[in-house]
Amino acid sequence: MVKLLVIDDDRMNCDLIKSVFNRNGYQVLSATSGFEGLTLFRQHAPRVTILDLRMPEMDGLTVLKEIRAYDPQAAVIILGGGATEEQENQARGLCVTDFIRKGLSLDVLVASVNRVVQLPAKPPSSLRASGSVADMGETILVVDDEPLIRDLLVQFLSLRGYRALGVKDGSDALAMVEQAPPDLILLDLFLPGMDGAEALRQLRQRDYAGGVILITGSHDEDILDEAWALGPQEVIGKPIDLEQLLTSIQLVLVCREC
Repeated sequence: MVKLLVIDDDRMNCDLIKSVFNRNGYQVLSATSGFEGLTLFRQHAPRVTILDLRMPEMDGLTVLKEIRAYDPQAAVIILGGGATEEQENQARGLCVTDFIRKGLSLDVLVASVNRVVQLPAKPPSSLRASGSVADMGETILVVDDEPLIRDLLVQFLSLRGYRALGVKDGSDALAMVEQAPPDLILLDLFLPGMDGAEALRQLRQRDYAGGVILITGSHDEDILDEAWALGPQEVIGKPIDLEQLLTSIQLVLVCREC
């Protein structure tokens, strides 16, 4: 049975598409967020992914970039209701299989998927396998209690040549640093038990020499000022802009070498 993945923040739309394709003999997985969708994509390697372009937190373009990093040849059909011309051009520039506007008959979507599955399946490949990813080898520890975000960041960094590890809280992070200090720590400020601020204080007391980038969902200026006072190399807000994060990581690691 051919496996499809639907990623759309509208639960009703997900259920409708799932129902239609189930009736057409497909096995359908669905996700209502980009983070969840990427996790399912990595776990199940669907034959076709149907992806909404406009979603909160992680939009469709960001999800598409991550899918392309994981498998440049994956079949992805974009649902582009309300997308701007620039967004459409960006999506097409990432080699989407088809671009279908929301509001069209679902028969159009079914016909598009049917055309794709009749073509020979391309073997999964990654940028790492093709040699397009730099093998820098630095170790990055991701500390975040949200499994979807933690797994996404680990996968994102691994595909770019870093040795990425993930833990759920400050205590686990300190234990990892004791065993083998990473070159850089991505540290969520708000964690259960030992929060990011206390973990960073203890890292400084233990003379941890690597870089630290704090991640926070707060926009409170007092909290942000306190975060900067702890002496991180960078503070990045949630939702995370992955390209901005990658640039910050590269700068921190280069400055550390200097």
